[in-house]
Amino acid sequence: MSAHRTPEPPDTRVDVVIAIINWNTRDDLALCLRSIYEGNTPPPTFLPVVVDNASADGSADMVAEQFPQAVVVRNRENRGFAAANNQVLKASHSRYVFLLNPDTQVHPGALRELTQFMDAHPDVGICGPLVLNPDGSVQYSARRFPTPLAGAFRNTFLGRLFPNNRYTRDYLLSDWDHRSERDVDWLSGAAMMIRREVIDQIGLLDEQFFMYSEDVDYCYRAGEAGWRVTFFPGACITHARAHSSDQAQIRMLVQFHRSMYRFWRKHYAPRSSWPMRLLAPAGIVARAGLLLAKNLLDRARGRLGR
Repeated sequence: MSAHRTPEPPDTRVDVVIAIINWNTRDDLALCLRSIYEGNTPPPTFLPVVVDNASADGSADMVAEQFPQAVVVRNRENRGFAAANNQVLKASHSRYVFLLNPDTQVHPGALRELTQFMDAHPDVGICGPLVLNPDGSVQYSARRFPTPLAGAFRNTFLGRLFPNNRYTRDYLLSDWDHRSERDVDWLSGAAMMIRREVIDQIGLLDEQFFMYSEDVDYCYRAGEAGWRVTFFPGACITHARAHSSDQAQIRMLVQFHRSMYRFWRKHYAPRSSWPMRLLAPAGIVARAGLLLAKNLLDRARGRLGR
């Protein structure tokens, strides 16, 4: 299927369309789809839609062969996370759309728990489950919006000097045990259920975010429109984290900082003082430069066997 065509609209009687954007994560994707089908039975009715961003590892063929009940969309190029998800948002008519990373595994009953919670709370526009690391520890998938101080302590040497600083803790909500329901600023797009009315009201994901920060932006827009963004630990997934982006680390580092700057420029710059309008972009560029230098140095050491 062309990179610029959307799939045929899935059955409108489906409660949840699950949007899974894949790029060369064939084995993870198979585990993800297996966890959906083996651990979740209707209700709610659901339909996984896998958008394959021009993978070279046979991911799309694997889905077609092993999971014929799922829809697979084959893009001719890597369109990025936001644009590929928008293909599903535009084509589907389900009550909910569940954005789900291919390197996740959905725990038994999670889809039912999420939809029941959202059905019971019509003012919740976006909902996210408890996200665990593969070792069972909590992954901080629900956070506050970023602030300059949080960025300084989390993303520079200050974080190493003061690892338990209150700015990072406040941003990650790490002092909270993540075992209770809570409204938050934003949720990770690795596992995020969106109500159809939110999509109708605020539109699609911003495709200027090729990858990263599109989830922060979407939650920001939903909150501005009056919707609650809620973390619900009654549903759970495990997330292996960033397997597809590991394949192109330098390019993804650049993309991450581009998206960080775009979010700042879109939502914070218009109300920032002029010194902050200079300092914030400079800080983002400096952070990107330091991380790129570190990445290149690590690679050089690896080649030298040090």
